[in-house]
Amino acid sequence: MKIEKEAEKILEEFSKALEGVPELEETYYIVDNLNRTKDDRVEKFNPEKILRNAPVDEDGNIVVERGEWTQ
Repeated sequence: MKIEKEAEKILEEFSKALEGVPELEETYYIVDNLNRTKDDRVEKFNPEKILRNAPVDEDGNIVVERGEWTQ
């Protein structure tokens, strides 16, 4: 059948392509540097800068949206 011949041809081409793949030592992880950590550092922040774009009412209070789950 035509399908069987095409399947055999595909398998032959695939096995030829696999011959070009080098054999490598088996690995368990993609990278060797497991459990790498970095030093904790404290970053200074400016609350005024953070709240600069927050909407404010006439009294200077920050206006926030009420949660949908509250009544």
